Amino acid sequence: MKKIKLVVFDMAGTTVSDKNEVEKCFVEAAESTGLAYNVEEIISMMGWSKRLVFETLWKKNLPDGDQDLIRQKTDISYLRFKEVLENHYRTQPVLPSEGTPELFGFLKSKGIKIALTTGFYREVSDIILERLGWNKGLNENYLGNDSSVIDVSVTSDQVAKGRPAPDMILRAMKLCGVENPQHVINIGDTPSDLLSGKNAGCLLSLGVTNGTHTREQLSVIENDGLLSNISELRWFIENLAE
Repeated sequence: MKKIKLVVFDMAGTTVSDKNEVEKCFVEAAESTGLAYNVEEIISMMGWSKRLVFETLWKKNLPDGDQDLIRQKTDISYLRFKEVLENHYRTQPVLPSEGTPELFGFLKSKGIKIALTTGFYREVSDIILERLGWNKGLNENYLGNDSSVIDVSVTSDQVAKGRPAPDMILRAMKLCGVENPQHVINIGDTPSDLLSGKNAGCLLSLGVTNGTHTREQLSVIENDGLLSNISELRWFIENLAE
């Protein structure tokens, strides 16, 4: 088996069950702050830094607006989104996606480190980690140990550029002591997840098709495999050639 040292996972829609809840939070924030949108636009930007989504939409809404106005409108919409999103994850059920706990256990048994990356900012990521119990064993730098569920958590506000840039993957690698991206598998449910893995030079950049995007939507993006369920990742790891 080719030596895999690290698997980098997206959160919502990949390891955390998402039935369009994040999309609905975007819609609520947009409508309550006067931001015109269409759902397809929002879906296409899933995986991005969440503030960047609102900035992109406001630039489209205000093509002749000055930067200060766009920044002001972006801040208002993003603040509202944060309120809606945090309330959702504090009050509604938060569940791992099907097969995730078992897959994490398999990776741990093989000595393969687990990184979670997300377009969420740190505060909401912390809420999710705590609700799932995945924060246990993490230190102040969000690094785990042999007995923790995950080995590192990286959020979009900890890096210079969010997806599709490779920054979060590269940070996870550095924190886990992995130098060669050919020892890394990246997996997520959005085009930006797939692109970030390719941009980082990961051995495999895989997509799951039971999250926010369908197989048809992901198939047009360069990838190394599309999985019906995250559990299928085990087959990829067990069948990698030397």
